[in-house]
Amino acid sequence: MGIKSDKWIRRMAASHGMIEPFEPNQIKRNNNGPIVSYGTSSYGYDVRCSDEFKIFTNINSTIVDPKRFDPNSFVDFKGEVCIIPPNSFALARTVEYFRIPRDVLTICLGKSTYARCGIIVNVTPLEPEWEGHVTLEFSNTTPLPAKIYANEGVAQVLFIGGDEVCETSYKDRGGKYQGQQGVTLPKI
Repeated sequence: MGIKSDKWIRRMAASHGMIEPFEPNQIKRNNNGPIVSYGTSSYGYDVRCSDEFKIFTNINSTIVDPKRFDPNSFVDFKGEVCIIPPNSFALARTVEYFRIPRDVLTICLGKSTYARCGIIVNVTPLEPEWEGHVTLEFSNTTPLPAKIYANEGVAQVLFIGGDEVCETSYKDRGGKYQGQQGVTLPKI
């Protein structure tokens, strides 16, 4: 089936609540002037970062262990601009809540505006029938502090249609991140 177009994205958002809140166009300005764009693009959807962040800190000198992750490794922050320390990272979430159709897999890639500043946005694929706020990871690869702007575009979600419906979806498996709200830390 291939990658899904802007027409399909608009139709699925309207008829199936695939993305909420949904912006059918590309938004490039707000009341304060130019912003990092968000909304529907030709073959994807540019998501926004919420104003909830978890900034990594090494103040406790713990080992980063995905099986026994220490939540004290983060400092919670809420605001319109998050500053990530040099060579560090922060977690955030999308403003948008997603409901992925059973015959679709998504891939999410960072926007070029951030990539050109040495800020890498990492998101794992959204599997068939997964739903929730997407947890975003921002890596600041530079030796300087870096800004992330809340309520502006940070990454583009691409929707890929399968040539047939999967036998077992994320929902069928009872995936551990199903229905996640807010910034979600690693689970095992």
